[in-house]
Amino acid sequence: MLFPMESTYFRRGFGLSKAVEPAVQAAYHSDFVTRLRAAGNVESFGEGNRRVTIRLAESFGFCYGVDRAVDYAYQTRAQFPDRRILLVGEIIHNPHVNDRLREMGISFLYPATEGDWKGKFDFSVIAPEDVVILPAFGVTLEDFERLQAIGCSVVDTTCGSVLNVWKRVDQYARDGFTALVHGKYYHEETKATASQVFRHPGGSYLVVYDEEEAQLVMDYIEKAPHALSREAFLAHFRDKSSPGFDPDLHLERIGCANQTTMLAGESLAIAAQVGRSLERAHGGEPGFDLASHFRSYDTICSATQERQDAVLAMIDDPAGPPDVMLVIGGYNSSNTNHLAVICARKTVTYHVADADRIDPDANTIRFKPAGAPASAPEAEAEGWLPTGPLTIGLTAGASTPNNKIGEAVERILQARGIEVEAASSAPV
Repeated sequence: MLFPMESTYFRRGFGLSKAVEPAVQAAYHSDFVTRLRAAGNVESFGEGNRRVTIRLAESFGFCYGVDRAVDYAYQTRAQFPDRRILLVGEIIHNPHVNDRLREMGISFLYPATEGDWKGKFDFSVIAPEDVVILPAFGVTLEDFERLQAIGCSVVDTTCGSVLNVWKRVDQYARDGFTALVHGKYYHEETKATASQVFRHPGGSYLVVYDEEEAQLVMDYIEKAPHALSREAFLAHFRDKSSPGFDPDLHLERIGCANQTTMLAGESLAIAAQVGRSLERAHGGEPGFDLASHFRSYDTICSATQERQDAVLAMIDDPAGPPDVMLVIGGYNSSNTNHLAVICARKTVTYHVADADRIDPDANTIRFKPAGAPASAPEAEAEGWLPTGPLTIGLTAGASTPNNKIGEAVERILQARGIEVEAASSAPV
């Protein structure tokens, strides 16, 4: 059992979904998106050289886990109108959603940037009478236990897909397997996932970012001539492994897991490659059984997979990809960043944090280049909408609400001189 069920721990909401639905709809609904969906996700506007065809991906925006997390945050405010409510980190990685929660009086806690608590949350500001919301990414086992010790009320919005990965990691550690996690070692979800190994004595983990980094692990397992030395390996993975990690011991038995928002194909490829690597390294040993050295389960988030599949379908369309792809979502949103990277492989792609990055009067757009770090400065492109008829594809990360997608469409039409109120559908 991952979590206790106590009177101060809430994971099923408060039965107030109907009561908060009007506020949620007002904050995040878009009539424009509803209209486009009804039109089969494709609609054309304007005539002649101003004609614009908007194509929405088949799957985009809020996933079930995000929808649930936002709903629970609104329910929490309604359930505890007079109590102080704090949120550990951000509920999801979307600035618009987080700003709305701040306007509701929910305070955000961020890891300290200096001092004894650098990189960690300082929970000394929390009192037993406070209410604390856990984000959709979850929190580390240590942080959860610290909150329990305070005695505050905890509202847990951890996504079910994340919990599914946690259960696998917990099983790996219980059975003496090292959890090899495909993810970003600094991401909240990966930290929380990796921490699950500490439920069992001797639990260990190692985080790899991509296939290239996974190859370093496989080279060490197979004792390849060019493999990192023990010292170099430990230095490279110093911040990406459990305390006391011993590659000569902890790489004997491996169970693969993943941050749910990573590229699904890459997660599956890494797991398959690691399995083959262990077989090459130990296959010649008497009585070798791969199952006793390697485990892997499909813990790919279905929503992440669906959104990635949807943009792949758009850019691999036999008729050609859209002239321009617009990806909407927070710059620190892992799943949104991956959508931008996928799209940029086939067509001109702009990743914007919010629709307000589009200036319809100047025909400019401020964006984060696909694949750039979240902290990278925004770039700006002038004349980003080419002249003449064009098709623009739109998708959005799982934490992006529909109203931001609708606003982006409106700004695109304004940039082409098409009156939004009078924008009439034309045959596609």
